[in-house]
Amino acid sequence: MIERHGRCVEADVVALEGELRTRKRDEVVTEEPLELALSEGGATRTLAVTMRTPGNDFELAAGFLYDEAIVGSRDDIIGMSYCLDAALNPQQQYNVVTVECRAGATAVDLARFERHFTIGSACGVCGRAQLDSLHDLGVRPLDDAVRVLANLLYELPARMQQAQRVFASTGGLHAAALFDEHGDALVVREDVGRHNAVDKIVGWGLLGGRLPFARCVLLVSGRASYEVLQKSIMAGIPIVCSVSAPSSLAVDLAREFNVTLVGFLRGNRANIYNAPERIS
Repeated sequence: MIERHGRCVEADVVALEGELRTRKRDEVVTEEPLELALSEGGATRTLAVTMRTPGNDFELAAGFLYDEAIVGSRDDIIGMSYCLDAALNPQQQYNVVTVECRAGATAVDLARFERHFTIGSACGVCGRAQLDSLHDLGVRPLDDAVRVLANLLYELPARMQQAQRVFASTGGLHAAALFDEHGDALVVREDVGRHNAVDKIVGWGLLGGRLPFARCVLLVSGRASYEVLQKSIMAGIPIVCSVSAPSSLAVDLAREFNVTLVGFLRGNRANIYNAPERIS
């Protein structure tokens, strides 16, 4: 039996320890689809469906639209709402978010979304008709002279984990944390997908008028993927760290757009894959 409990569900499990079998209750992280719809000029269309952990859904929607260059500023968004259509299953009403944009705000060609692609919780934006290059979107290499002490970097994973409330009870969530140059946590978000957690942070910044994230450090659990780097570059984050390995495309993006990329940040060790001068 599974019972809903916010961002977690409780499940009956059989725990094995040696030859012992014990029945108990365990908390499992919630994963549900979120449909992102765009309303502009009286027309509404579905852009994507992402598998996510419920919570901070408006930040996720706003961050996704910004990271995909569909909107360019907070002023492009008039409002956001859940679809509370009575015809929907009550459990699904909070799984549809509609973002209303001002007329003419979305200059980007939305034809690339016409397949209504699904974003998996693990791999980021996959199966999209076409991935526009960041250069084509007018993005330039980051010119940020921030300097961060290596000893400060070593402390960030523990600081992020302290803020992971759901992970502490389930062990099944990724996290992304944004720190200032002094190591103070600005915002921490959790999700089954690390790219969703990054979108939530970017959405937090967009809705609060805090973009770009100059002189900041982003830390993600797991690996640093292409999607994580792409979203970080769009948000103007000069230093991106992960507790695991980066992908080859992530390294390529870091080198192309002057991002300091740090991988295997564990204990007092790390690998710097690009722009080491920012780590002193």
